[in-house]
Amino acid sequence: MTSFKLLLLASAAIVTSAGPVLAQTATPPPAQTPAPAPAVQTPAPAPEGEATTVEDVVVSARQTDVRSSIDSTSYSLADDLQAKTGSLADALRNIPSVDVDPQGNVSLRGDANVTILVDGRPSGVLTGEGRAQALLSLPADQYARIEVMTNPSAAYSPEGSGGVINLITKPSTVPQGAVTTGSVRANVGDGGRWNAGLSGSWQKDKLTLSGDLGSRHDLAQQTFDRLRESLNPAGAVTQTTAQTQNIDGEVDVQFLRLGAEYRLTDQIQLTTEVRGNLIENGGGGLETYDTRTGAGTPLSQYTRDGQFAFEGDNIGVTGRVLRRFDDQGHEWTNELRVDRNRGHFSLTTEYDFTLPASAPVYEQQDNRNRLNLVGFTSAYVRPMPNDGKLRAGYELETRDAAFDNAASRGPAPDALVPDPFVTNRFEAQQAVHAVYATWERPFGKISAQLGLRLEYADIELNQVTTGITSEQNYFRAYPTLHATYQLTDTQSVRGSYSKRIQRPPPFLLNPFVSYQDPLNLRSGNPDLEPQETDSFEVMWQLRAGQTFYQATAYFRDTSGAFTDVVTDLGGGVLLTRPENLGSRRDMGVELVANGRLHSTLRYNASINVFRQEIDAAGIPGAADSEANVVSGRGNLNWQPTAEDFLQIAGVWQGDTLQAQGTRETEATINLGYRRKLTEKLAFQATVRDLFDNFGDVTTYETATFRDRTERTFGGRAWYVGLTYAFGAGPRRQQDPQFDFSATPAPN
Repeated sequence: MTSFKLLLLASAAIVTSAGPVLAQTATPPPAQTPAPAPAVQTPAPAPEGEATTVEDVVVSARQTDVRSSIDSTSYSLADDLQAKTGSLADALRNIPSVDVDPQGNVSLRGDANVTILVDGRPSGVLTGEGRAQALLSLPADQYARIEVMTNPSAAYSPEGSGGVINLITKPSTVPQGAVTTGSVRANVGDGGRWNAGLSGSWQKDKLTLSGDLGSRHDLAQQTFDRLRESLNPAGAVTQTTAQTQNIDGEVDVQFLRLGAEYRLTDQIQLTTEVRGNLIENGGGGLETYDTRTGAGTPLSQYTRDGQFAFEGDNIGVTGRVLRRFDDQGHEWTNELRVDRNRGHFSLTTEYDFTLPASAPVYEQQDNRNRLNLVGFTSAYVRPMPNDGKLRAGYELETRDAAFDNAASRGPAPDALVPDPFVTNRFEAQQAVHAVYATWERPFGKISAQLGLRLEYADIELNQVTTGITSEQNYFRAYPTLHATYQLTDTQSVRGSYSKRIQRPPPFLLNPFVSYQDPLNLRSGNPDLEPQETDSFEVMWQLRAGQTFYQATAYFRDTSGAFTDVVTDLGGGVLLTRPENLGSRRDMGVELVANGRLHSTLRYNASINVFRQEIDAAGIPGAADSEANVVSGRGNLNWQPTAEDFLQIAGVWQGDTLQAQGTRETEATINLGYRRKLTEKLAFQATVRDLFDNFGDVTTYETATFRDRTERTFGGRAWYVGLTYAFGAGPRRQQDPQFDFSATPAPN
């Protein structure tokens, strides 16, 4: 997104829930009877050592940092200090396989088509056009772990060619000998930044109540420099346009979650949850435009001064009935979830022309959107003979989306006239029915899991303004296969295959050409087809004492991959539209290491080296291309005393290959410190983006134009704060929901 309006729209996207939604997997066994680990795993853990915790930050016990199962790996956020004060994007950047660029766009091993779940269920807040802003805005401190599934089983939706990221919320704490427990936290930062939150639970007899309440105020700053060159058939520059932009804004986020669990009998459990989010942001930006001939003669010069505002909210409700047939994991879950999401973005701008000199022009844009999600799941889990396990279920998800875009222009703020060329309404409805089954069991040192998912999708599109309607419906089968071989007590090898799909979201299907700024137009593509991916992986894993090593070789073959294609309309104006590539292939090796350098010094690091190949057949101005990409991250955690904990973390992301160019992202360094003041009170201080250079550079190279855009995001921020845990009696932490990772050996 390279224009003033589109940047602000990223801040004004649909705001939705941070709480759980429609289940994609079977509900886990009850908390007091944790699910058995998959049959072939690392040795069972030794008894838990004594651990001092404040807000679930582990000081001495190490065995839950990394968990793995036959189809996933999950990472604890307990010692990620950025997750205590930062956003979801800050937390995700420290997770192996995951990249988050400065604009909040997330990818798995270079593939941006990623499904993000919360406790195994789709989330409106992390669906569609508003996901990037949600990741940049919503706090990370309500999550305990992040589970990564680059080759998920058939129990999960195949949506997302890159795979699935599952955000696992902190479990409700069921106290022993106490009825109330929880924590309160507050942090203040530079420039007026602050965040605060309250979490707690209450239990009496068969009823457990839990909740989270939080508020966050942050800054949104960006600088933008762009140079666009038009070329003649001989390759000579005929015209250049320089565009600069400075944006200053503020973001306010409030979120609420209330949950109730009632054990009707020892076999039947009723659960309900109400959740809500509100995001408000606003600010202003100043752009300058300077267009010259190829020889440098000025043609036009003007400025664009804009003020923007956004309000978005989400309200969601979930109801669930769990029927347990025994204490071995035999159960049946039925769940209904409803989410309502609304967003309203407005932008007022004034154009001042200096060359040629003319009277100012005023513009008003008013965009509204909605996304309603309704989901139902019926999931059945049954232990089978010979330590086997069967999972089966039915899922239905419906999405109702609408986008209202309006624009007016005129010589004065009170004399604006609607512009029919940039005003439109677009509606989309999608329903997906799915049935799935997975079967898993050990065969000596080998454990295998077979899965099959059958889906029928029905999509209806209505461009209300033009009266154009269309419909898509299709049936697909998605097989999965996972196998693990235990080499030794500490080493295993895992292989997997899955077939996945990426359906285009509704806003990419809208054919109407929308106005971004004087140099940039954007439209969707109603002919955009789903992309399909065949994904293969082979993984070696070692876990011994304090050490965890993992090496994964992978290959993904994608047909019809989505890509943005830019077309020169003349006069320096570009139209961006999504298209299907011929194919895309990604192959690489990812290394993950987690261990101890000294009794007080621990590290965790990962590096991903892969090759991208793009077949751009049929896309104007594009050519087949290939590139080698290196991304990585590293953390050093130093605990010089039982009360002190220091952390330094670095993240870098390699170039992202596109059909007509590349995108390069800068590295960033984060610092953190925590001091345990008492058994219940802790002090923390963090610095995000120490060198204040987090940004990206995007280039397009075609036969008719060259375009280079450099952004920096004003990301440096510091926070100091306190966390206080309250409630009598020892705290017993339950297993987080929908984290099927096995508990690893002690380290």
